[in-house]
Amino acid sequence: MGPSFQALLLYLAALSWVGHHLIQAMTMEEKAKTRDQILEMFDHAYGSYMKYAYPADELMPLSCRGRVRGLEPNRGDIDDILGMFSLTLIDSMDTLVLLNRLDEFEEAVKKVIVEVRLDHDVVVSVFETNIRVLGGLLGAHVMATMLQQRQERMQWYKDELLAMATDLGHRLLPAFNTTSGLPYPRVNLRYGVLNPLSRTGTESNTCTACAGTMILEFAALSRLSGEPVFERHARRALDVLWEKRQRGSDLVGTVINIHNGDWVRRDSGVGAGIDSYYEYLMKAYILLGDSVYLERFNTHYTAIMKYISQPPLLLSVHMHNPTVSVRGWMDSLLAFFPGLQVLRGDLKPAIETHEMLYQVTKQHKFLPEAFTTEFRVHWGQHPLRPEFAESTYFLYKATGDPYYLQVGRSIVDSLNQHARVPCGFAAVQDVRTGRHEDRMDSFFLAEMFKYLYLLFSEKEQLLFDIDDYIFSTEAHLLPVTLSTMHPACQGNASAVHPTAEEDLFTHSCPSTQTLFPNNPAFAKTIRDRYKYLLGAGGVYHATPVREFELPLHDTGMEPVEYLKSMGISLSSGGALSGGQMDSPSQKGVYRLKLIAELTHTPEEEVIEPLAVQIISPPFLGRVVLTAGPAKFGMDLAKNEHGVKASVVKSAPYTACSAITNAEELRGRIALAVRGECMFASKARRLQEAGVAGVIFIDQGTDSSSEETPLFQMVGDGGSTLEISVPLVFLFSKEGQVLLDTLEEHSSVEVLLLPRNKQLGQDIKKKDRPLVMNVNVRVADEWDLQAGSSGQLGGGIATVELVLEPKEQGEESQGLGSSSTASDPSTGAQAEPSDSQQPCAQPAP
Repeated sequence: MGPSFQALLLYLAALSWVGHHLIQAMTMEEKAKTRDQILEMFDHAYGSYMKYAYPADELMPLSCRGRVRGLEPNRGDIDDILGMFSLTLIDSMDTLVLLNRLDEFEEAVKKVIVEVRLDHDVVVSVFETNIRVLGGLLGAHVMATMLQQRQERMQWYKDELLAMATDLGHRLLPAFNTTSGLPYPRVNLRYGVLNPLSRTGTESNTCTACAGTMILEFAALSRLSGEPVFERHARRALDVLWEKRQRGSDLVGTVINIHNGDWVRRDSGVGAGIDSYYEYLMKAYILLGDSVYLERFNTHYTAIMKYISQPPLLLSVHMHNPTVSVRGWMDSLLAFFPGLQVLRGDLKPAIETHEMLYQVTKQHKFLPEAFTTEFRVHWGQHPLRPEFAESTYFLYKATGDPYYLQVGRSIVDSLNQHARVPCGFAAVQDVRTGRHEDRMDSFFLAEMFKYLYLLFSEKEQLLFDIDDYIFSTEAHLLPVTLSTMHPACQGNASAVHPTAEEDLFTHSCPSTQTLFPNNPAFAKTIRDRYKYLLGAGGVYHATPVREFELPLHDTGMEPVEYLKSMGISLSSGGALSGGQMDSPSQKGVYRLKLIAELTHTPEEEVIEPLAVQIISPPFLGRVVLTAGPAKFGMDLAKNEHGVKASVVKSAPYTACSAITNAEELRGRIALAVRGECMFASKARRLQEAGVAGVIFIDQGTDSSSEETPLFQMVGDGGSTLEISVPLVFLFSKEGQVLLDTLEEHSSVEVLLLPRNKQLGQDIKKKDRPLVMNVNVRVADEWDLQAGSSGQLGGGIATVELVLEPKEQGEESQGLGSSSTASDPSTGAQAEPSDSQQPCAQPAP
């Protein structure tokens, strides 16, 4: 069923309601109750970390223990956030102050000062360590200083956290030792980069957000410590990204080479890989008062709104050819963007995108890690990300619309009902199954509870004026007075061409008084245009509706314009069917006929499972492991006999660097573990080594095809046409079966093929989906009176829906405003069949 027709049905169904229920303002008592609940939830999460995990970096809420790097199974790049520096405690400290947990804050500061070390021989992500650890130390220092100056607490504090932040800043600086000024993605906290003992420095690429999300923390560190070196390096990285933007579109790509500045991935959006680069340009202007950052942001923002924003969607495009969308899905990290648009003063698209995200969230209880443009699940994980709550808070602050309090309330309820466990809150491995993952990221405490608590708090209920601070991307609090503490970096100027379209907020922060003069209903008028997204992404279930009121008259043209906006044109009564009607045409009265195809659509894309069948003795095909496919490489469904070969583990097992056992792999099926680099990168290296196929194995310990829905492996944003070997994916439990078999037997031969073609089994094809023809017609009073048996009542135009079984082999009709259809073979107009003619009477 086409999205336009689905939108029509949902719009008409909404019109059958007697008015739209207005969202009532939440009472102070209700807000206080929710605020107390948020405090209890934070205490449960933070208390669980301190009880079961500290001094480890993270809490494992299902295991009720801490996650210590090296002691738990490797998770690939995810583990780069772990540095044996009590990450969750540092990330949470300024949250303690905001939530008025001052005793806990003072105790946390003492623990960090006395017990946390930053000189471990461990390789960490420069980006994550900056926003979480450096930002956490700075935010806590700012809070401690604020309390000290108010002579309330912390009189013993002597800037110890600032000293630790400065030490950490110097440990991150070696990452900027590149010819371009763009930082390495990883650094060794003890040995830096390029040191023989550092185990890093061989990387050549980094993401745009990784290089462009340093300025707030590094500039704050420079201005608080008096050492300008940090701000200078962060600014230089931003200068490089600005100079490397595509001049025709003013967009940037997702991955860039840190040595020569060439773009490695040219897809451009506002989600993962780019997101906080745009955020930090805007916020650097607010925090530091340097107009160069604002000019750059405005230039990028104009390009985003021209090419990427297609309300309510935010799509990814090719930076050199921005009219081309590069994927059919969006990731959850873009949920921050409506909040950034609030700072920009561009509220209409912010409301539109936020509403779309809310509809997707309502379908799945949480926002999936990625979802398609048809709002189906693409990647089902939800690691308790806070970006949607962040935008909800900013929209409520800007509009005062109590609707956003209800949205916040739904977030609180979902967390308690579907993520809460005895030892904290657990990430959701797949929103479709609700299965938990043994993971509670530090950002959950650093961000989620800040935004939820602020959403339900009045300004006078806070310990300090929140408007005196800017949130970092990790929601750490940095004072806007930094712009006057020390002069800005010298030489921070580069050519900026004027923004194509300037408005009231191009050179100033938006004023809520200007935007919303006592009019909190403004947001509702925008949201209502997107109410047809209700039910998006799920199976459409028709509601038994007898009558729709749809006045298509001169005095009520809004529905007509709505239909036109979906590409459905209307003809006047006398023009339909060659002008032959039972009653003369009436001015302003329209008739519509629509024939469309209706299918039962699954909630997510149907993925045909593959199989890894062990055919060597003693198994002889009796062991069959369910596997997932890839969207690139050989299509096994088109290979009649599958691909057969012995299996050999790749060296290195990650296949993310040069393959050292290519001779052993040649003509065999390689085993490689998931993580550390993209599937496509692994596949290219192994194909060059001469493998006959690749089996990727999940790096976790408890995933299985029985409990986790299959997914399709995707490429890396570039062309994957050169990859021709078959690629399959095994979850960890199935993969362990294969690994154990390989360890026990010297030679293991497998067959890669579709599951329904496995040896010794004949699986019937699935039944074809139900296909129906849907006739939608607008009839008016005089047309209905032509036959008395089916009258719905006079005086009001109505809509008639007729569902007719589609005959096998019958061609589907497309959208149209006429009752005739073109013969596709000749282009001539064919006479409509009886089933296509507008009915003389409504169906009984």
